[in-house]
Order: sequence, then C-alpha cells, then structure tokens
Amino acid sequence: MTQPLLQVDDLYVEFRTDDGVVQAVSGVCFDLEPGETLGIVGESGSGKTVTNLAIMGLVPTPPGRIAGGEILFRGQDLVGMPPGELSRLRGNDIAMIFQDPMTALNPYLTVGEQLTEVTRLHLGHDRGQALTHAIEMLDRVGIPAPDQRVMDYPHEFSGGMRQRVMIAMALSCKPDVLIADEPTTALDVTIQAQILELMKQLQEDEGTAIIFITHDLGVVANICNRVMVMYGGRIVEEARTVDLFAKPRHPYSMGLLRSALRWDQDTGEELKVIEGQPPDMIALPPGCAFEPRCPYAEAGCSEQLPPLVTLDDSRRHACLVDIDSSSSKGF
Repeated sequence: MTQPLLQVDDLYVEFRTDDGVVQAVSGVCFDLEPGETLGIVGESGSGKTVTNLAIMGLVPTPPGRIAGGEILFRGQDLVGMPPGELSRLRGNDIAMIFQDPMTALNPYLTVGEQLTEVTRLHLGHDRGQALTHAIEMLDRVGIPAPDQRVMDYPHEFSGGMRQRVMIAMALSCKPDVLIADEPTTALDVTIQAQILELMKQLQEDEGTAIIFITHDLGVVANICNRVMVMYGGRIVEEARTVDLFAKPRHPYSMGLLRSALRWDQDTGEELKVIEGQPPDMIALPPGCAFEPRCPYAEAGCSEQLPPLVTLDDSRRHACLVDIDSSSSKGF
C-alpha cells in the first residue's frame, strides 16, 4: 500500500485561558489520499477548524499549542518543523481558504499585490511573470476582466468574488492539499454552486486533495468522498459519504442528518433538533461528551470514554451502544 498524502495521528491541541485549559482537539486521527475530498462536519467548537490550523502550523502560540501527536505530510512530520521549512510548505504544498475572505485579505494591498506575493515567494517568479500568473488565475476562477480587476482592492469585490480571489490565491502554486474552511458560508446559492463546481473542476485538473470544513450537509453530499463527524474535539464517526447518509451509526451523526433538509427525501415530517448544548471544553466529562444530549445513552456512557473503532464496513465510530439507525427514538 502506498503511504497517504497526509496523516494526522493522535493529535491534541489545547488553549490556556484564564478559566482553565480548553481541550480543543483530543486524539484526532485520519488519513487523506491524493485527489480525494474529505468533509469535516460538526457544531461550532467541535474542533474542525483548530485541527486544520494545526496542519497549517497556524495555531496561535500562546495561548494555543499542539500538546501531542504527529502530522505527516508525505512522511515528514510538520509538528515541530522549523518555521522556515514550514513556511516553504505553506501556500506551496498545503494551502488554506479561510472562512472570511474580507479578514483574510489585506485591505491595504491590491488583489494583484497579494496574488503575486505568493508566486514570487514560492515559484520564484519575477514581477512580470507573477502578474501574468495572477491574471490567469483570476480568469480561471471566473473573475470578469481580470487584467483590470487585478489592480482593485478587496473592498471593491463582492463577497462571492472575494471568495474566488481566495481560491485563486490558494491554488496559485497548485498545492497537493487544499483546506477549505466554510468557503461558501454567507454566499447565495447561485454563487455557492459556482464555487463548488469550480473547486471540483480544479481538483480534476490538478489532482489536489481537499479537506472541506462545513456545517452544510448538502455541500458534503455534493462534493465529498468521505465525511468525518466531530464532537467535543474528537472524531465520533467517519465513513464514505454515501454510507453515512444512508445509515449513520453514531447518535450525533443521526441527529445532524435528521435536523437537515434532504433534497432526496420528502417524508412530510418536521425537522428534528438535537436538544441541549455542546460540552464545556474546559471541563469535558470522563465519558462520552455527547451523553447528556443522547437519547440512546445507557449506564456507563457518562463514565467510559468510547474508543474510535473500525466496523465491518470500514467506517469508524465511537459509541458504546449498538444502535439501529432506523429507530426514531429521541430525534
């Protein structure tokens, strides 16, 4: 078997605050193969973004730190890598589209200045080559009149166009891994569909592997090969997208799917909600973090931390209870 492009093994990330230590990510493990798209879903605060900031080497230190684990890119551990070496990888081999393009882009620099900085640093372009490449990338992501818009500032672009600029910047060096953190949030459905189609086309052209962080299960169904569900800083289920949607095995996955609109199903039933609140990440319980909200919880769930095990259909899940996903109990 060939080695995965990216391997995250037993990753722990914590943040020190005045109230205590926030265990943002606890024991996360997953692989990413070349050319595939892995979706990561879960409520806010579940550890999705922090996991991927750790991959990028962007966990703010202090107050944060990687407390344990390995992040292997092509077999090379990124944890503890000297800043200079990590900078050469970041943006070139591994790139990230951030959730809010207005804050990710520098308002004092033109779009062209920001795009050319990337290729001059990583590809060794001179000023003319970098500008030509920037115009080509803007054209590729569907920016009209790119030779003119390259001289504009971020505030002169709409939200959808700024997101396209971020995609152009992230893909300028043809990275092996692209991390997309809620890239379609707050965009109208037409622009969202265009951006998703663009990312799929670019993936087909370049063979880029994508990690797609989102709350939108419809986007997951549209673009992802596999999906990883996170809760309380841990992975609670991972499966092929088609398998997860057909038969979720973890109660939290069931709750997420039953609380979302499904275009392929019209049962006439009202959407369900997951009662309760996410856990306090400073005082996580000794057992399953989802136990207080779980309608399937049994004795022992609050005391024993469920291990993440591989099932016979190659999915992974972390639950002590054997549940029939067709049951309507609780959700």
